[in-house]
Amino acid sequence: MIVEYIRYSIPEADREEFEAAYRRAQAALTRSPHCLAYELSQCVEDHGSYVLRIEWDSAEGHLQGFRSSPEFREFFANVRSFVGAIAEMRHYEVTSVCLRK
Repeated sequence: MIVEYIRYSIPEADREEFEAAYRRAQAALTRSPHCLAYELSQCVEDHGSYVLRIEWDSAEGHLQGFRSSPEFREFFANVRSFVGAIAEMRHYEVTSVCLRK
C-alpha cells in the first residue's frame, strides 16, 4: 500500500465548489480497484487548507492502473479546475509507527 497526500490552498470563494467537485469525483475513486480508501480534510485553523489522502494498492496501481482508466478520466474531469491550487502532491509509505483502531 502507498498513501498519496495532496495539499490544496483554496480561496474562500471557491471552497463550496471545491468540496462539491470532490463529492462528485469520489464515485470514480470508489469504483477503482486500486483505491483502498480516501478522505478529504479541511484545516480547522486555516479553512482554505485542505488535504486529500488516498490509499492506493501500490504506486504502480495508482500511476499506471488508475491513471490509465476510465475512472481517472471521470475523476479528473470533476477536479481539473483545482489542479492549479495544489501546493504539494506526494506518495508516502506507511512506517511501523502507526495505530488503527
